[in-house]
Amino acid sequence: MQKVAILGGTFDPIHWGHLVMAEAALQQAALDQVIWVPTRVAPHKAQQLGLSFEHRLQMVQQAIADHPAFTVTQVEANRVGPSFAITTLQALQELHLQVQWYWIIGLDAFRTLPRWYDHAELAATCEWLVAPRSQPSNSCSSDSCGSGNDLTTPTTELGWTAEMIASCEQVIAVMAQQSIAIRWQRLPMPVVGVSSSLIRQYCREQRSIRYLVPEAVRTYITGYQLYQNHD
Repeated sequence: MQKVAILGGTFDPIHWGHLVMAEAALQQAALDQVIWVPTRVAPHKAQQLGLSFEHRLQMVQQAIADHPAFTVTQVEANRVGPSFAITTLQALQELHLQVQWYWIIGLDAFRTLPRWYDHAELAATCEWLVAPRSQPSNSCSSDSCGSGNDLTTPTTELGWTAEMIASCEQVIAVMAQQSIAIRWQRLPMPVVGVSSSLIRQYCREQRSIRYLVPEAVRTYITGYQLYQNHD
């Protein structure tokens, strides 16, 4: 049985942070394959994305072209309405049989998992590979604020702070209250301080994005003059 992970996102555009996360998951979980899933309309997006699905798909294809374990799917290409994770998973299950499924996810998205549509089935089907966020959250719980414990102190686990680990454990506790068991693991990885929104801003300001994205992606963005007028 193959071990396959899903990595979904708007990828608007894809950048090195996405790629480092995927590689960390591939190595830690001994995956056979990572399937990249560009979403057509993310359920948390209030408006349609600035760039077309086709442009975002092409950039992912350019970025992962040389990696034998990375592939991109177009299951979202004809999606009508929001791209819910469970419908994406079900579509991929029809295409890939005899697979042990994993889901690669950033910490901020993982914290919202208890609110996802049909999250119980997702939790039962996938093991979750959680990546740390680039910066610690400014928020804190009543148990931690003023306790004298610095939850932002880095731990011995690469990229993770105590506050981040506590956030994960809170998700597990919420799911347990709903009688949902979840299989998950943290991804120790270097945190890449770059975001898609930063890249879009740099493009609008006509600043260089060299080394923020793979060179093939930079060439694609430059060639099509993308993000000149989009947020």
